[in-house]
Amino acid sequence: MRQDSRLSRMLHVLIHMGQHDGALTSDMIASMLDANAVVIRRTMAGLRESGYVHSEKGHGGGWTLARPLEELTLLDIHRAVGEPSVFALGPAYDMPGCPIEKAVNATLKDVFADAEQLLLKRFAGVTLADIARGFTSPSGTTKDERCAS
Repeated sequence: MRQDSRLSRMLHVLIHMGQHDGALTSDMIASMLDANAVVIRRTMAGLRESGYVHSEKGHGGGWTLARPLEELTLLDIHRAVGEPSVFALGPAYDMPGCPIEKAVNATLKDVFADAEQLLLKRFAGVTLADIARGFTSPSGTTKDERCAS
């Protein structure tokens, strides 16, 4: 099963935005993530609708943070990118009439729901500034010249 990397990718972008002077264009972000600029615009639009980024059209335009990294949590961004499932595991529905499969699925649903609530609570307690503080590039700054911003 393919992992959903939207949260990780947008955290990467937002932290770069917090360290970058000026706007980042969709093309710059797409280059940074090796992604399509259309996909970037669509994802960034969700962040804009949530009030986390601004966008300006035209020459000199692009994406900028609407709020400082200290005010953005993992939970905020998780929600803004569509609340992707936090688990790649899930129940099986191969034999819907089997009482064992039903019992397994009911138990898994409960356990996953509990675990997801714990994870989301932890997401709420971590800001993007916390992540940025944990990063120092080889040059000793918080900027990393290896990334394309």
